[in-house]
Amino acid sequence: MKFFLFLFFGIFVGLYLSWPGLVIPENWKCFNQIIAKSAEDKISLKAAFEISPSYFLKANNRKTTSKIRIVADACFR
Repeated sequence: MKFFLFLFFGIFVGLYLSWPGLVIPENWKCFNQIIAKSAEDKISLKAAFEISPSYFLKANNRKTTSKIRIVADACFR
């Protein structure tokens, strides 16, 4: 039981240190808006500036985890 408590605490602290805005409801609205607009092939300017040039140069770097990281960096930092 202690193991799971420390595990979840460690995951939460790690995510909070990476993205401090994770607990703010306005940032989740931003996250949901970017996801909804990306389904319509429209991307916000804020998310576009978060994309590194190497993302465009390397075609094999377009995995789901890298897409989530880009959107999370745009909204939660």
